Amino acid sequence: MTRLYNDPQAFADEMIDGFVAANSRWVRRVSGGVVRATRTEPGTVAVVVGGGSGHYPAFGGLVGRGLAHGAAMGNLFASPSAQQVHTVAATAHRGAGVLFSYGNYAGDVLHFDQAQERLRAEGIECRTVRVTDDISSAPADRADQRRGIAGDLTVFKVAGAAADAGYDLDGVVRVAERANERTRSFGVAFSGCTLPGADAPLFTVPEGRMGVGMGIHGEPGIHEADVPSADGLAELLVSSLLGEVPQSVDTVRGARVGVILNGLGSVKYEELFVVYRRVAQLLAEAELEVVDPEVGELVTSFDMAGVSLTLFWLDDELERLWGAPCDTPAYRKGALEPAELIDDTELAAETAAEIPPATAASRQVADVAVAALATMSRTIDEHVDELGRMDAIAGDGDHGIGMQRGVHAAVDAARAAHAAQAGAGTVLALAGDAWADRAGGTSGALWGAILRAVATEVGDERVPDAAALARGMRAATDAVLRFGAVVGDKTMVDALVPFADELETAVGDGAGITAAWARAADAAAAAAAASADLMPRMGRARPHAEKSLGTPDPGAHSFALLMRAVLTTTTNGRNAS
Repeated sequence: MTRLYNDPQAFADEMIDGFVAANSRWVRRVSGGVVRATRTEPGTVAVVVGGGSGHYPAFGGLVGRGLAHGAAMGNLFASPSAQQVHTVAATAHRGAGVLFSYGNYAGDVLHFDQAQERLRAEGIECRTVRVTDDISSAPADRADQRRGIAGDLTVFKVAGAAADAGYDLDGVVRVAERANERTRSFGVAFSGCTLPGADAPLFTVPEGRMGVGMGIHGEPGIHEADVPSADGLAELLVSSLLGEVPQSVDTVRGARVGVILNGLGSVKYEELFVVYRRVAQLLAEAELEVVDPEVGELVTSFDMAGVSLTLFWLDDELERLWGAPCDTPAYRKGALEPAELIDDTELAAETAAEIPPATAASRQVADVAVAALATMSRTIDEHVDELGRMDAIAGDGDHGIGMQRGVHAAVDAARAAHAAQAGAGTVLALAGDAWADRAGGTSGALWGAILRAVATEVGDERVPDAAALARGMRAATDAVLRFGAVVGDKTMVDALVPFADELETAVGDGAGITAAWARAADAAAAAAAASADLMPRMGRARPHAEKSLGTPDPGAHSFALLMRAVLTTTTNGRNAS
């Protein structure tokens, strides 16, 4: 249970501020995360890692010489936004390109890829290596769909050491990809974690039982089993990993392996050492040579009780990079000469968004947009627990919290822009940016894209008619579809596409805004309900698809709720037409 916090919505920001204050020898604060406090040679590849907060020492604790150059740090269990990733990477860049590396989760993929596209458009070469070490999350023939857990460390460490050794971007990518291909992890959980302000954990495990193969966000495991002895757990972890040796490993006996026995938050170091005693014995019996083992908390899950084991199958080059010195707040090896600290004035300055001129008519429409967003915010507040419960059935249970963070930020941004005399398009665009920035995760990326697309069609000059809103929602749908989901994948798309289709049809039939929106909202609600019969093919629910049968997709359900909320705004006398 998390006891020490102020405003739960501000927890991640306050945590990062305190982390930086305590570690100014290693890191500097930038919008969206941290970068090295020490000077990096020009012409060095920048290794930028990241993900949601709540996993310390991942990700900020791994920034420093010999490891990462920067970390984008999202909200609790939510990926950083594309803007946060872009800011961290642009600040860390030293002229030789950027390598992004992070755990393979849908939200992280969406936001890091968006940031990568933007950086490339600005002339900064970028590459990506996603960590896919968790053998429980997909079979070996679909290893590219696996999630990243404690094996993040092996990839980040090898990439950072290679960059600081002077490898070019192709070389850093090469060794990072090989480290990922030769890293395997497997974990168990004994109890769930509770986020600040929540009155219940994200998931529970029956007393005396453990979830086998659980993810670091509480994703359900492969199955449950009785909690074994420490030796019994060691045998389960080692046998599971030795059952899948990477194809590139020529021979097992005599092979050298890096080993990480990772505590997920509430398992004490003393317990880990008891488990590692037997792990070391089993690896020796398998005639494996252990190199630089790590026992401790390297990738946590807030206060979750759990353990994972990682085997990193080394070759000569990987072993040299794995053992190279590094100096970060949470992870150190060997010895490095003192380094010069950078001056805070060298960090890129941040500027507030400019408010373009708008017509009086568009500013009146902006008032309607603010009211609609406020109604959406109240709707999410009313349903936040329900959305979390739905998401916890096959996912990690944070959809309600993420949506709440996003919509609250969108309302604040919209009100500030409206007070600055912004038109409707600018109000919606800045609201979308704020939603994506604060919510992170997949839902943040999608809602940011939706509001941005509608904003482009609405603009800052005219009063949009029903046809304009239909075009805006079609553009929003196209933007979301570019992220890869299709109807039937059991995602928000299953409600969004029917909404946009029905809105176009109703407008074509001559319906006004309110009548057309009502028909579209009904279509979205029906489609969201029907998603209960679908099996998820994307996102965190995919590895445990059967668990979600009978429950609507949380993203589709929340979309339908919000479209109904917008309708209540127009029917209460704030119709833009």
